[in-house]
Order: sequence, then structure tokens, then C-alpha cells
Amino acid sequence: MFLKLSTIALIPALIVQGYLVKKNTPRLPEPKGERCGVIGQGHTLSILILGDSAAAGVGVQFQEQALLGSILSELKHQFKISYQLQAKTGDTTIQVIQNIQSISHEHFDVVITSVGVNDVTKLTDPKRWIKQQHLFYAEIEQCFSPKLVLATGVPPMNLFPALPNPLSWLFGQYSQQMNNALAKFIQKKAMYQLIQFDLAKFNSLNLDMAEDGFHPSQEIYQLWGQEVAEKIRQNFLDKILMNE
Repeated sequence: MFLKLSTIALIPALIVQGYLVKKNTPRLPEPKGERCGVIGQGHTLSILILGDSAAAGVGVQFQEQALLGSILSELKHQFKISYQLQAKTGDTTIQVIQNIQSISHEHFDVVITSVGVNDVTKLTDPKRWIKQQHLFYAEIEQCFSPKLVLATGVPPMNLFPALPNPLSWLFGQYSQQMNNALAKFIQKKAMYQLIQFDLAKFNSLNLDMAEDGFHPSQEIYQLWGQEVAEKIRQNFLDKILMNE
């Protein structure tokens, strides 16, 4: 109720600030590079990345510098990886669900997700959003039968440099409530793990975001990719070595 009342009270400011942010924030393209292929050597592993502009790698020039490239760089000496990236700037959770229909329904060992920012900017109620997540991950399980799902939390948008107050404060409230609900959902799923998009940590390391103040930089993508890669190693490589 507090969030709904705050949203209503701030509508005049949101309209003005939303227009100015959209007008003044540079629109960065999605990076160039391969979005599917096979790389590396070692144990076979298949990876699918689904989501929005952050999943797509907006903020850098090439996929090698983005989330996909960072993950592949970390794992290619231990795994022979078949990979696929399906992500698009501006997509909400519902649009990502719709996009799944265009992907060949086959098994992927790991599915990595990044959704939520565009749901926040559209002021999607967190209770409605978590219901959408249930649909999203049910679709993932049905279509791709993954052994591991790594769900990236919604970034704390109150820390986005591109957003002024009170817009950033309100978006921060939305993202926090969404993350709280997502964490509870993930806890109930044995093959799921949550990846926190810890922007406060990145800031403490003096890592800037991309030039638009809205997307990850290459350095942040590298840390994000390293965390994802470590989760994959723990769930696949360690178990393989134990069985050898």
C-alpha cells in the first residue's frame, strides 16, 4: 500500500523526470559479436542466457566484454561450451516469456536470467511481478529442462547515476520489493540460485557504470560473469571431479 500511495503522490514528478531522463540519457546499442556457438575444451556444458539489455550486454562494444563473454572467458578452459544468448533491450518479463517461443526447445544445462529493470520503469506492482516470475521460470523448466538456473536479482535502481530523486528513490523501492519476493521464490527451488546485482559493492570498488549511467560497464560485467562462472563450477566441475 505504501508503494502504491507513494507512486500516486509522485506522478507529477515522475512524468517530468521520466521525460528528462529519457531525453538526456544516451541510448547505447547492443554489443556486436556472436550470440551462439561452441567454445572451449573439456567437459561438455550448454548455457542459455535470457533477459533484457543487461543480459544482452548494453554498455560495452563487443560481446566478449559483456556478460556472455565474461562467462565464456572464465569457463572455456574447463568446459566445451555450447552457448546461446537471447536478450533484447527494453524487454519486460512478459516480453522475455514471449521470446522463449522463438527459441528451439532443447535441453540446456544452465539457464541464466536477467529481468526486472524494464518492469520497474513501467511501475509493475511487485506482487504482480513475482507472479510473472513464476510463469517465466515454469516456462524455462518446461522448454529447457535445466540442471541449474541462475537468476540475477533486479539492480538497486536507487543507485543508478542516470536517475534523479525522487525517481531513483521510487525505483529503488520497487526493485527492493521485487528482490525480496524473488529471494523467497528462489529459496524454494532446489536447482535455483540467486545472483545479487550488488551495485553498492561495485561502487565501493570504484567501478563506474557505463556512460549512460544505466547499464553495467565492462568491469562490472566481468565481476558478474565471474560470480556466475563460480556458481557453475561449484555445481558441475566439482561434482564431475568427485565422481572421477
